[in-house]
Parts: sequence; C-alpha cells; structure tokens
Amino acid sequence: MTTSSTSSTGSNPVEPIAPVEPVEPVEAMEPILSVRDLAVHFPVRRGFWQRQVGVVRAVDGVSFEVAPGTTLGLVGESGCGKSTTGRALLRLTPATRGTVRIAGRDVLSLEGKALRDARRDMQMVFQDPYASLNPRMTVFDTLAEPLILHGLARNDAAALPMVRALLDEVGLAGSYLRRYPHEFSGGQRQRIGIARAIALKPKLVVADEPVSALDVSIQAQIVNLLVDLQERLGVAYVFVAHDLAVVRHVASEVAVMYLGRIVERVRTRKLFKEPRHPYTQALLSAIPVPDPVIERTRKRIVLVGEVPSPLSPPSGCAFHPRCPVAFDRCKTETPALLDRHGSGHWVACHLQDVAVAGAAHDNTIDAEPAAAP
Repeated sequence: MTTSSTSSTGSNPVEPIAPVEPVEPVEAMEPILSVRDLAVHFPVRRGFWQRQVGVVRAVDGVSFEVAPGTTLGLVGESGCGKSTTGRALLRLTPATRGTVRIAGRDVLSLEGKALRDARRDMQMVFQDPYASLNPRMTVFDTLAEPLILHGLARNDAAALPMVRALLDEVGLAGSYLRRYPHEFSGGQRQRIGIARAIALKPKLVVADEPVSALDVSIQAQIVNLLVDLQERLGVAYVFVAHDLAVVRHVASEVAVMYLGRIVERVRTRKLFKEPRHPYTQALLSAIPVPDPVIERTRKRIVLVGEVPSPLSPPSGCAFHPRCPVAFDRCKTETPALLDRHGSGHWVACHLQDVAVAGAAHDNTIDAEPAAAP
C-alpha cells in the first residue's frame, strides 16, 4: 500500500480509502492493551462553597482488549464517552477506577519515572491538528523533542537523521524541517502530529477522531497513512470516531458506546453484517448507500429524543427511552455485556437473552422426537 505524499490542500482530488483487509485479532496473542472496568466520573460542584451536587459518569465500567498490530474502533454519538475513554487510557484524563494494562504494565498505578518510561509505549494523535502543535516550535523541534527527552538522541545533531526519517514515513519533504505549523495545511499538520506519535516507536496509539477536523478531500489520505504505518510498524490503534464508514476500513474490531458504556463489541465484518443491539442497528441505518434505488427503499431506524445526560442517566438500560423495541425489564435492570453465543459477539441487551432462551426452547422441541424410541 502506498500513501500520497503530495501537499494536502483542498485542490487535491479525493483519494479513496484503500479497501484494506483489517488484521483480525489472534486469540492466542497476549493483548497489548487490556482494559478492565474503566470508569471516569467528574464531580459537579455548585454554590459559593463548591459543594458536590452530583457526578457526571462520562465512562462507567468499560472493558476490552486490543491485540498487537490490530485496531479497535470506538464509535458512538457525541457525548457517549469515547474520547474520554481514549484519553483515560493514556493518563491524560484521571480515571476513577479500573485497570489499564499496556504492554503488561498497569499504567494507572505508575508514577514518576516509571510513568515517563511507559509513555514510550503509548502515544496519541489528537483530533485538532491546529491546536495540537506548538505554534512557537518548528517541525524539527516538535519531532526532536521526544527523541531527546527519552534518550533516543543525545542532541539536535543526532536527532536530525531520525526526524528526516519520520517526515519520510508520513509523506512530507525534508525541506519542511524549519517551518512552523502555521505554514502548513490541515492535512500536513496532522501528518506532523502522526510523525510525533510514532517517533518513539510506540506499541499503542490512540487516534482521537484524527480526520474529523479535516477537509473531505484529504481524510482518505490520512486514513490510508495510518493503515500503512500499522502494516509497516506493527503498532496497535484505538481509533475513536463517530463515522462508521471510516471505522469500517481501519478497524479489526468495533466497540459501540452509549452513555459511557459499551453496548456491543465484535469483529468489524460481523458488526456490519449482523448488528444485534438496537442502537448499533440505528447507527448503521444512518449510513448512506451509494445505490439510489436501495437508498430510497431501504428501511431506516430513526431514534427519537436526545441522548440522556450522564449527570442523571436513566434507570435500567440507558438506551431504553429511545429504543424502539424496549420492554419492561429494560426500564429497571441494567443489561450486562455478554457473549451469549460464545462467538466473540458481545452485546448488552435484554433482547439477546430472550433470543437465546427462544433458541434453546426451539432446540429442545426439535430434539424431543429424536430422543423418542
């Protein structure tokens, strides 16, 4: 796979997202990232004495794993907690509880030098390429700083060939070394941000909506660059996005979040072929279909109402006020995220319990004649 190295300007033709075949996680491999019961709660304070009057449950008990060289897509509507989850993984946002193990180390328990050393294994690509780069630093200074800080280069002279190699990795010319961020387009700035993220050869990169702030004409270039770098460097991604069409091309597995919780997690191909949670089905039905005939006739699921406030989430299943198939149990009992069929398809929905029970009942009925003499 090749990546365009031309200047990322609005005049460029739209580069199609390469139809890559995502690397499937290998079950026997030790996960590079293991998250258990991660929660991020923000206290709400009011009044002169700043008394706590509530808690915003931005992330409320999230668990997943990412294998080396694979990509987990975190998707959902704005405010679902996906970006907060990504930031909490790297200690950019304090976690309330849970464990996050990256390359075998629980990063939430590290402090001082141990945490600085661990940051070599975990890096981030931010959403806004305009705000993520220091306007007072040249491209060289931006990329050389982590190399010198972590002891990979003794000084600027030793860092120079490494910085040139990084620019080549992301498709930028070496002549850009002494330029400042304001001299680049949005796509070029994001390439610099990606170069900074891979400078230390990390094992995990969290990409927080890396293309949502870019022009459509260059989004595919950045996506293809990230996929190409993964193939060459073996880095694992947590790819945070709200655009399922993009996630489909880069993710090995997808976790769908709603109001701070994962409601469905499964291999990407199966999610698009067989979504089981009503919220996932609604998200997929909103993706436009290129065929105008199918687009006019296909069934759409339109959700009513707004996403509830994480300050006061609904009882039971948080999705039940907007769910078109909710029943009484959904209003009182929070569904657990379970792999009910043992196929690696994790769903938090009471309807799945009904479906499993119905299938077991049908199998029992079918088996009775065979058991008779």
